[in-house]
Amino acid sequence: MKPGDSNKKPRKATKEIILNSRTLKSLVIGDITARIPVIQGGMGVGISLSGLAAAVANAGGIGVIAAAGIGLLEPDGFKDFLGANIRALQREIRKARTLTKGVLGVNIMVALTNFADMVRTAIEEKIDIIFAGAGLPMNLPEYLHGSTTKLVPIVSSARAAALLAKRWLEKYHYVPDAFVVEGPMAGGHLGFKEEQLKDPAFALEKIVPEVLQAVRPFEEKTGRKIPVIAGGGVYTGADIRKYIEMGASGVQMATRFVATYECDASIKFKNAYIKARKEDLRIIKSPVGMPGRAITNAFLDDVEQGKKKPFTCPYHCIITCDIEKAPYCISLALLNAQKGNLENGFAFSGANVGRVEKIVSVQDLMNELVDGYEASFV
Repeated sequence: MKPGDSNKKPRKATKEIILNSRTLKSLVIGDITARIPVIQGGMGVGISLSGLAAAVANAGGIGVIAAAGIGLLEPDGFKDFLGANIRALQREIRKARTLTKGVLGVNIMVALTNFADMVRTAIEEKIDIIFAGAGLPMNLPEYLHGSTTKLVPIVSSARAAALLAKRWLEKYHYVPDAFVVEGPMAGGHLGFKEEQLKDPAFALEKIVPEVLQAVRPFEEKTGRKIPVIAGGGVYTGADIRKYIEMGASGVQMATRFVATYECDASIKFKNAYIKARKEDLRIIKSPVGMPGRAITNAFLDDVEQGKKKPFTCPYHCIITCDIEKAPYCISLALLNAQKGNLENGFAFSGANVGRVEKIVSVQDLMNELVDGYEASFV
């Protein structure tokens, strides 16, 4: 079966859930409801597009398209970077809408130089939710202009959550519709210093209660619920239970959704996840100035040894990237990996990638998570 070709595989019916204390409650963000409180994390370049997002939405969760570098998948992505990105995001949102009536989101990195274009495009396409991370989206509400799109910042500390909520309330009379709290076990670019990644003071279990406490005054002041979603290292139904009992309204998961038939990455990319062991993970110094968690390979070995990978920058896509000093173009490296060319790129992943054993359907994965949640009470 080809990656993303899920139509040839019989779809299992979503299991009937009887509401009781041991049942996963729906995730409610404003007037939007996801039957299962699982958000599929946005993964660029091209790992989570319409195929994966629609499948997750159909299974009751929130499916998310990643905007970062999405235009590089277009034939003219290197010649017309800005136009190609807008066009590609429009196409993926529209395609996802033809595949599902569920809840869809777009993940947009604040550090993108075309952040405003991506936000405007997502809102014009009436996306349900914008998830904004890799920086603080201080002015995000100004793009709404009456739109019903929900705005959900991704933060890694209570301080960041309180700062954003205070700024939005004072300047826009608007508070975040929810927060995703991303801990140090996440994949990709991380909102922590490298020395904080193994420090218990920055563990997700520590940060979630702090963020819940930080947003409470804003809930009381506005009379609005601000759900907090826990992400980074969430792997099982029992993990979901842990964070919900802590006070979170749901979880964000990314790594587990890579090893699905519907994921938009190549089969070689997915196999890199299946073959990876815990010891194959490494923290890299990304050209964009953030630490990142990735699966080690020869490409990263070369970079660590000081070997530069010659490239022509198609567009200064990330504000913090020092083009002159960068040993490689991270967008091109991630694009190569998405296509299966791992000799000239690498795969980002979360800390639990060593636990991934096989490719499954999104529906089977969601069923497993619900079953695992319920079984954790036994």
